[in-house]
Amino acid sequence: MIKRLAVLFIIGIVAGGTAFGQVHMNGYFSMDFLKGQKQSSYAHGSTENIRAGLIFSGEWTPQFSYALEVQTKEAMRPEIEQAWAGFAASEAFQLKLGLYLVPFGKYNASGRAFQTSLVESPYPVGELFPSSWRDLGVLVEGKIGFLQYAAYMGNGLAEGENLRAGQQFKDNNSDKGKGVRLGFTPSQSLEIGVSYYKGKYDDTDERNLSLQGLDATWTATNFNIKAEYSRALMDNPAPFSRGKAEGFFVQLWLNLGNLSPVVAYEKSRYEDAFHGPGFASPLQSGLGMFSDHSRWAFGLVYSPHQNFLLKVEYNVNREKNLELQDNIFRAQVAVHF
Repeated sequence: MIKRLAVLFIIGIVAGGTAFGQVHMNGYFSMDFLKGQKQSSYAHGSTENIRAGLIFSGEWTPQFSYALEVQTKEAMRPEIEQAWAGFAASEAFQLKLGLYLVPFGKYNASGRAFQTSLVESPYPVGELFPSSWRDLGVLVEGKIGFLQYAAYMGNGLAEGENLRAGQQFKDNNSDKGKGVRLGFTPSQSLEIGVSYYKGKYDDTDERNLSLQGLDATWTATNFNIKAEYSRALMDNPAPFSRGKAEGFFVQLWLNLGNLSPVVAYEKSRYEDAFHGPGFASPLQSGLGMFSDHSRWAFGLVYSPHQNFLLKVEYNVNREKNLELQDNIFRAQVAVHF
């Protein structure tokens, strides 16, 4: 069904673009090589995580626009990353209807391989919310002076084994997921953002999931510092206590011309006695989710051309109260056009 809709959407926007304006097409491709220590998931070395995407966009009029992004996911399955029709009344008010990347923090909407310095997505991405978190509904965004805002309402996240498994493309209850991000730019080099999301996530409309987030970006001529923090609270049925999770990363990138070093520290903590492996429904709890891990990432980014990136990265992984030999070397080729 998703593939059929993608094909029909492409035909429609190409036909519409021919009639009313030019269709713009951009694309990207990336591939990873991973080799880890003996207790990692990549002890023998593996080439994987192939990602390829196409983005079609255009305008029917200066006020009405559209975009469609199709990307390969796990097992090379094509999925719609975003598909929306938009109306822009002004810089202060822009409306999008359809499938959008959720503007929670900064990384989620700009985590494609050619947009990042790291090979592996940092905590809390993919831990406290799904990687490339998307939703079907309505998104309103705009800029007023030094304030940027984005507010959205859609199907929301579903209940699953963990928060990473909450992505859905239908609504599992009568409640809508609602959220907002406010970004403040007191200067050209600094942006500070706050994010909030809340919605019922169980099938019976009884229990809330809420997410809070902070992000900051400081950009100068020769360096860039990014930081992002997220916190999740999950209501659970009695007698289980509320689940809690939090994570953050801090990243420093240096500009040395074609070769740029990057270092990041990341940490994630997860406590939830109700969900976890084996979770099926409120009538069958899982084994629980309990983890406290951190990661140092040391990397280099080589960019001989603005459309080509070659990254190498070494992840030093640590799990509280466990001694594991699971550090991982990663290399990635990323191209966009």
